[in-house]
Amino acid sequence: MTSDAPFEKFIELSTLSEAGMDIVLAPSESERAQIAEWSDVTAVPAFEAKVTLKRVSPSRFSYVASLNAQVVQPCSVTLEPVTQTIDEEFSRELHLTHATRHRPELVELAPGAGEDEAPEEIDSPRYNVAGPVLEEFSLAIDPYPRAPGAAYEPPSGEKPESPFAVLAKLKEPH
Repeated sequence: MTSDAPFEKFIELSTLSEAGMDIVLAPSESERAQIAEWSDVTAVPAFEAKVTLKRVSPSRFSYVASLNAQVVQPCSVTLEPVTQTIDEEFSRELHLTHATRHRPELVELAPGAGEDEAPEEIDSPRYNVAGPVLEEFSLAIDPYPRAPGAAYEPPSGEKPESPFAVLAKLKEPH
């Protein structure tokens, strides 16, 4: 994430053992308010992530996380507050690039791995473990939330003109 991230937690990957470490990210109320502003929602009443980091090789690390959060935002139809529960699990493989500049290391991907499953390259062993959590959080937010039973109905009265009819009128000579 960029430096404008509302919540950060840095870990020094170079000190990480093969046994790894478990990290719980539980932002305070004021940090959740900053996350809500950053993600353009009304509120984030709950947010907790559990991250497990492990060293796979001198320059590769495993990142596994689970995220549980609640988001409040206005309904896209009625503007009533709508609460969404986010329950996500995800993983990433981190590849420290500066450690291999002088000593190339072959990175083996699992059979059938696609481009999306390639390791995430990082430049520094000082890593913000909150970054991927915030990224997954922002992707999980419903862009068009709806209150239960809310449905869009076009204004009553005359039926809107077809876009093709409008285009046909443009072709007509004046």
